[in-house]
Amino acid sequence: MPRARLCLALLLALHGAVTWAAAPPERDALMTRVRQEREQGHRVDALAHCQAILDRWPDDREAQALNVTLLTELGATTRAMELAVTLHPPQSQVDRSRLEADHVARETRWAVGEPADPRTPYAEADRAATDARRLADDPLLPADMRQRAQFDLIVALDQAGLMDEAVQRYDALRKQGVTLPAYAERNAADALLAKRRPAEAAQVYEDSIAKEPGPYDAADLDPRIGLMYAYLESGQTSKAITMIDTLAAKEQPWVHVPGIRLPIQNPRKFDAESAAISARSIVDMQADAYARIVPLSREAPADSDIRRQLGMVELARGWPRRAQEDLAIADTLNPRDVDSYLDAADTQRALHDYEGIDENLAQARVLGNRTDRVGRAVQSWDRERGWQFDISQENGKGSSPDYGDRDSATLATIESPLIDDHWRVVALGRYSTADLPEGDVRRTRFGFGVRGYARGLEAYVQALPAADRYVGKTALEAGVNWAISDHWAIATDFSTAGEDTPLRAQYYGISAKTLETAVTWRASELTHARLGVARDNFSDGNKRTSWLAAFTQRVYTAPNLALDGGVEVGGSMNTQTDRPYFNPRRDNSYALTGRLQNLLGQFYERQVTQRVDVAVGEYDEQGYATDWMASVRYGQIFQPRAGIRLGWGIGWHNQPYDGRREHRVVLDLTLHWGE
Repeated sequence: MPRARLCLALLLALHGAVTWAAAPPERDALMTRVRQEREQGHRVDALAHCQAILDRWPDDREAQALNVTLLTELGATTRAMELAVTLHPPQSQVDRSRLEADHVARETRWAVGEPADPRTPYAEADRAATDARRLADDPLLPADMRQRAQFDLIVALDQAGLMDEAVQRYDALRKQGVTLPAYAERNAADALLAKRRPAEAAQVYEDSIAKEPGPYDAADLDPRIGLMYAYLESGQTSKAITMIDTLAAKEQPWVHVPGIRLPIQNPRKFDAESAAISARSIVDMQADAYARIVPLSREAPADSDIRRQLGMVELARGWPRRAQEDLAIADTLNPRDVDSYLDAADTQRALHDYEGIDENLAQARVLGNRTDRVGRAVQSWDRERGWQFDISQENGKGSSPDYGDRDSATLATIESPLIDDHWRVVALGRYSTADLPEGDVRRTRFGFGVRGYARGLEAYVQALPAADRYVGKTALEAGVNWAISDHWAIATDFSTAGEDTPLRAQYYGISAKTLETAVTWRASELTHARLGVARDNFSDGNKRTSWLAAFTQRVYTAPNLALDGGVEVGGSMNTQTDRPYFNPRRDNSYALTGRLQNLLGQFYERQVTQRVDVAVGEYDEQGYATDWMASVRYGQIFQPRAGIRLGWGIGWHNQPYDGRREHRVVLDLTLHWGE
């Protein structure tokens, strides 16, 4: 309706009044009608009468001035400014400045809409910011007009993605003791949030809502949605979810609009529901997010925003192929959306389908190069395709027959940047030691390899010559991990000198060719199962076959917290028993497992998480009595910034070996650099 009224106003201003059925009234009577219609809020009717006066008396100065005023009030400020320069005598400086200020305010408002040219998405907002900046910095303007222009400038800068200047202008006004109106506070809070000042942003949002609690204009986003994100990013998770759920419950699905017989969908309801879904996805409550988005998608299957959000929740739940299908549908509905290119890149990365990511991100930068999400996506991709470095150190102490009194293991890998979207060159180093009763032993290997990537597939080949005196054999290794679908995956690894060969066997010059295969079924992040089978052919003639089956089920989910329970069952069989390393003829075990993982603290990329793993069960070795076994581990991961993770953990394991109970305590340290 506002756009229709504006179009009618422009039509009247450009082409004059429509043909009157009867002769027009006299000038004074018409002017009285103009004033009456304006006072009653009927500005389009008032403009029509004003045009009637100008048709008969084109030089009427009062009608000309009132024509400019009515056009300004209707939002047609560009046409109003064109007519204002023709006034004789001309407007006063104050009136001209006020008209320019009205024009800037209108420019700022219209800049929110879809850009005329998607290749220049900020053109309208930049124009509004330039005009507002000129008025805000004009020392000749009256103080009240200059201050109003400063408010409008903050709005325009936020819409143009110029957050640095928006925050600088806001801070300057606050230092001067200036209180911003609610409409400017909303954009100032948005800029503060973009500049990672969420606690301040929350306070400004709260103040704007207290001043204007709503209802808000249909073109404006409810500020409580911005407040929700400010709460989340400042660590007030419960407050954020409670507030957005209250807002979503309050909004009705359908609303009645004057002049339309049937109700229409309430866009406010969708905005609130969408924000509630995003909040749950952010705090890793993906199942709840999915349960909310699916009914919305069924109700509005042709809504590109709903379809896109559905795809991203599916990706978060570990279903990249299903996500690609829904995102492709969203792209056909709104192909110009910047998020479509970012989402496509995210799904490609999840599938190791690296071709085309650069093109998608380049297009996203064209459509939204000033948005924070585009910048983060480009930086994340640069880290992922760049150098990768990992090192882990494990130190054990106890009485295990395979590890001795003390043991340690170090593994380091350096991966080259991605080559031709499919390959990496890898340098590896492994060093393991153990203090055995019969003497110290070590295993040292250094080598190189190649990693290959294709859609849903990761494979490697590598060679690691021995650098110790115990087993002078080069380990030739190869493996593949194939995600067959969103739910099934298979992995196979082969080595001519397996790293899992007991160090006690290494001491006696014994190596083993190893082949491991595992099939994984994953319903979602809540439920998954795995079956692994391994075959070890020792150089002393022993052949070992082992298997392990595991099932895990999520039992409790809360914001940034997950509790899983499960069961593991396994066993092994050796063809020879009279060997210097631990190799029972047959053994079996089962354990009930539990895992608690939660976020201890976070400020954007900087975060600390903790994890507790517990397993309790029984171990049965042929020829010995069945007895209990248990293990527990506590660990933390600290991420000081994106691309760097430091981890530590301490674990304890206890189980019988050949009827004698033995234990081991392990301290492990990890470092990752890359993505």
